[in-house]
Amino acid sequence: MALRLLPFRQYNEHDVVNMFALNSASALESTTSDGAGSNGVFVKVTDGNLDQDTITYGSDSYLGKTDYPFVGGDMYPTNPLEVSPAASGEFPLGLTLNQTAKADENGEKLIYNTTKKEELQAVLPGQSVPVATKGIFTLSANAIEGGAASAFTIGGGFEVAGAGTVGPATAGAAGSLGTILGTGSRASQGGLTDQFAGDYVVVKLG
Repeated sequence: MALRLLPFRQYNEHDVVNMFALNSASALESTTSDGAGSNGVFVKVTDGNLDQDTITYGSDSYLGKTDYPFVGGDMYPTNPLEVSPAASGEFPLGLTLNQTAKADENGEKLIYNTTKKEELQAVLPGQSVPVATKGIFTLSANAIEGGAASAFTIGGGFEVAGAGTVGPATAGAAGSLGTILGTGSRASQGGLTDQFAGDYVVVKLG
């Protein structure tokens, strides 16, 4: 599942940046997969050229076949300003609050079902993804490099350790993104597979 953020979170909308889309290569094929297009991914700005048009149009495979005869234009709109998953040692803009995905769990394109897209906390490829720069967030095991919360020290710092994931701060206070408020582990409930099972960590970003 492409949700690395667990429900408990506290943030101010004034600390959310809505300027950038996730780079197209990071978009998930469906909301059932996990990767660079998940929410809870720490991202950096990779294209901030404000001389570009606010929206760009072009052909895109996400639309399917677009070269039918007698069609005046069938182009996909995208936001040219982009963010990408931050790598180890880089200082990110923040973390994504929504997943960027092409289809739902049934393989149906989300472009045709806006209501379900909102219910799945998703944006389409090329659409602006909200990025939180400050706040308190609960990160699941998929957002932790190595997946183990035991590596963190309560009250200690954290930093980007992999492609959009975090680990304990090793560069001192100057390299820390914030503070570890708590860690824990959740088991599957009622004998059923639980997407939120596993280690988790509560962080204060900023």
